[in-house]
Amino acid sequence: MSELMSILNTPEFQSKDSLKTQLKELGIQECDQLMVHSSLKSMGWIAGGAQAVVEALMETVTGSGTLVMPSQSADNSDPVYWMEPPIPENWHADLRENLPAYDPHLTGLRGMGKIAECFHRHPATIRSPHPSHSFMAWGADAAEWMRDHPIEDSFGEGSPLAKMMKAEMKILFIGVGFDSCTALHYAEFAQDDRTTSPQGAAVMQNGERVWQRFECVDMDSDRFPEITKDFEGDIRTGKLGQAEVKLVYMRPLVEFGIEWLRENKKQ
Repeated sequence: MSELMSILNTPEFQSKDSLKTQLKELGIQECDQLMVHSSLKSMGWIAGGAQAVVEALMETVTGSGTLVMPSQSADNSDPVYWMEPPIPENWHADLRENLPAYDPHLTGLRGMGKIAECFHRHPATIRSPHPSHSFMAWGADAAEWMRDHPIEDSFGEGSPLAKMMKAEMKILFIGVGFDSCTALHYAEFAQDDRTTSPQGAAVMQNGERVWQRFECVDMDSDRFPEITKDFEGDIRTGKLGQAEVKLVYMRPLVEFGIEWLRENKKQ
């Protein structure tokens, strides 16, 4: 959508202050621990764009709270799995040799959206060390939550998600569906019959760039909307800008997801 069409489809002026009002109406407040998934274009035209959204979120939860966004870099992975788009098979070995090592400050985000990209640029944002499945956070718990991120346990018991599961974490979906709910990967990692596939990523080890091979749990976010459809807990709905939004507490949703996956095995 062009910027002109975005303006024409926005019925009234929107700014950081109007977003803060809407966030408070949704029940988001000072000291909240909040994970955000977002689509900027769903919100209509906003003065300041992604920066206004990031600042509205920060100023609402304040530095006494914690703001988290997934910052996955799926293109730092084994190219044998790349589908959108694939690269020629005879490039695979060269890519494994030449892809730059993960750097929390330099490595880009893939498919996370403009709001997450803006959040990544904030100087006080801390990004976790996983080369493919990182999170980034700002606020009171950011340093502790982002400190460790095991490469083979990216969404499991050793991950930032495990620390968030012990908090009163809320998840805000801004114009996106539940298939984007990164927290539900924790439920997949909790399955006794989980399977894994070989993966790889470019990382720094002892000051040298290497291609690290590891086992990654097989994941399927296409099932997440089914989980949330059956979830009987509270899901608050509302608007942020022009976007339809949903707000849910993380722990009860993920705990339900763990049991749902145990009872609904893939055929």
